[in-house]
Amino acid sequence: MRSFFNTRFIKFLGGRDLLFGLLILFLLGITIYIYDKVSFIFHPLLVIISTLAAPIILALIAYYLVKPIIHLLEKLRINRLGAIIIILLGVSGLLTGIILLTAPAIQSQIKELAVELPKYLKEMGNGIKSWISHSFLAPYYDDAYQWVTTNLSELPSKISNYFGGAMEGIRNVASTITQVVIAIITFPFVLFFLLKDGERFKQHTLKLLPPQFRNDANQILINMDRQVGTYIQGQIIVASCIGVLLFIGYLIIGLPYAITLAIIAAVTSVVPYLGPMIAISPAIIIAIVDSPFMLVKMIIVWAAVQFFEGHFITPNVMGRNMHIHPLTIILILLVAGNLFGLIGVILGIPGYAILKVFVVHMFQKLQERHNEYYGDKYGLYK
Repeated sequence: MRSFFNTRFIKFLGGRDLLFGLLILFLLGITIYIYDKVSFIFHPLLVIISTLAAPIILALIAYYLVKPIIHLLEKLRINRLGAIIIILLGVSGLLTGIILLTAPAIQSQIKELAVELPKYLKEMGNGIKSWISHSFLAPYYDDAYQWVTTNLSELPSKISNYFGGAMEGIRNVASTITQVVIAIITFPFVLFFLLKDGERFKQHTLKLLPPQFRNDANQILINMDRQVGTYIQGQIIVASCIGVLLFIGYLIIGLPYAITLAIIAAVTSVVPYLGPMIAISPAIIIAIVDSPFMLVKMIIVWAAVQFFEGHFITPNVMGRNMHIHPLTIILILLVAGNLFGLIGVILGIPGYAILKVFVVHMFQKLQERHNEYYGDKYGLYK
């Protein structure tokens, strides 16, 4: 047995530590199996986690947005607590001013759009119907219309069954609204302590680990912090720039509901690739109903903004720290959205960045172990 553990391959895998690793995996498997059988016991814990998740996520996003400003104020010899108070008061005042200035216009546009959107959709549907009836698709129109009518007629009952009846649906909506309000109220307090004691919390967490793992864990946390911070800061800045540019463009061409459509575009642009496709849909509907020439102008504005964003804003804001292939992003969004819904779509890329940092670090450790045990025989693993 001793000679077995002294072989080069077993030493490469960890030697006697391999047995402990396999034992831990075995115990982890048993734990997962037991949890699957008695998961109902942990329901209160899941409720607590789901309740705390929203304010913590909001606080983390705000943390990465204001973190560079905190460091700048500290360089100006303002203590951290004072810098945090200045930032929180400044951001609160700025948001309040923006809301007071824009809320009336946004509110009136949203109300008007809610009333007019069904009319826009009806007019667009009539236009499409007229076009189809005079095209080669006319013979298939009745069959397609019958299929849509049949499936949509069952939609109310399906929705009712899904929500467990009207009262259950109302309770779900009320619960969601309550969670959103609680998250908005509590996240500033979470943000304050995160800014004030975040580094101290990190150090205490590292002290819980055995000393031989602390340097690696610290490096992983530093890289994760850099990657996630770069992504969040970059996406918010890019989305804001897209919203401002589209608002200016919509005003120039005279597209109705310019500020509302620009805000929708800015919010959805936080999600790469899929967001812009969602954002352009209401603008296309309104432009088509307005006039064909308005549609052409809207497409020109959209194309110009996308070109400017892709060639100037994103390369300078995001840099190369979050270089992810577009196909990878699309696959991540599809998988994360299917697993976790809207939250998965929003947090899929940061989650991938965190996982990528961990995998890259482990791969580097694999290279180091290969070079230690096999480098003299097969050459260095680079």
